[in-house]
Amino acid sequence: MRKALALLLVVMLVGGMFVGCGSSEQKVTVGMITDTGGLGDQSFNDSAWAGLERASEDLGVDIKVLESETADDYFPNLTSFSEAKVDLAIGVGFLFNESMMQAAEKFPEQKFAIVDSVVEADNVASLTFAENEGSFLVGVIAGLQTETNKVGFIGGMKFPLIEKFEYGFRAGVKAVNPEAEVFVNYADSFEDSAKGREIAIVQNQKGADVIFHAAGGVGVGLIKAADEKGFWAIGVDQDQSALSPERVLCSMIKRVDTATYETSKAVKEGTFAGGIKVFNIANEGVGYSDNAGNLTDELKAAADKYKAAIAEGKFVVPGTKEEFEAFEAPEL
Repeated sequence: MRKALALLLVVMLVGGMFVGCGSSEQKVTVGMITDTGGLGDQSFNDSAWAGLERASEDLGVDIKVLESETADDYFPNLTSFSEAKVDLAIGVGFLFNESMMQAAEKFPEQKFAIVDSVVEADNVASLTFAENEGSFLVGVIAGLQTETNKVGFIGGMKFPLIEKFEYGFRAGVKAVNPEAEVFVNYADSFEDSAKGREIAIVQNQKGADVIFHAAGGVGVGLIKAADEKGFWAIGVDQDQSALSPERVLCSMIKRVDTATYETSKAVKEGTFAGGIKVFNIANEGVGYSDNAGNLTDELKAAADKYKAAIAEGKFVVPGTKEEFEAFEAPEL
């Protein structure tokens, strides 16, 4: 009887050890909320989701997504994930700012992340980027590639964040081709691809033969116009050459996927912390890509020369109108 009892105790102890091991590997769930551009924008939201798909594959993280039809959906979607007690809720885009502040206060135990904005709360990781630095590199490329000495920029909405793309791009053009003219238009939208096509055609008619966008789905219209009219488009956020291998010269890369992956990994490893996280050229958070192979070796060499100088801190890329007006191109 004593032997049987001892054997039973051993079995229970070993079983408890296995249960304990299983419980230490708790499943982590990350919920992502898109802005109104939604999945399939071939840009910002898709890049953020790609980072989560990688986290799912590499780290075993469960991932969920809620797509926002309008800005009025942001707070309800954040609330929905918080009440479901996901381990991390990510809002994609600076337009989440106000809703994120409200959610962070209402759900102080919930971990949040916001892309492209800063929310000062202990439970929010603010994932920011040096968009001006990456845009500078494609500005260098555009300034050297243009044959008309006229290039264009299309922004989504005229907010300080999008102006960082504009002034970084204009500074890059100025650094290598100070005589070039830069046309600038804002679409007042991140979804209206027809508007993007219309603006691009007008800029092209004025002589722009290279046009860069920071406009989400609006940029799809730019690339369609480039296909139709035969000028060069420069993509944004992720490599957009698949939309037109013959007409996308290159893309300004903004590693939103790296940001969402690394933040998910921090939650998984128990190292998540609120505060500002900056992704720039120095840590490979921004850059440029040429998956279609349209850049010459000379163009890549020029962009890489400036990339190294920025990473080494040899000069600061402007991100505002005032900084751009005071900017003097460095001699490298």
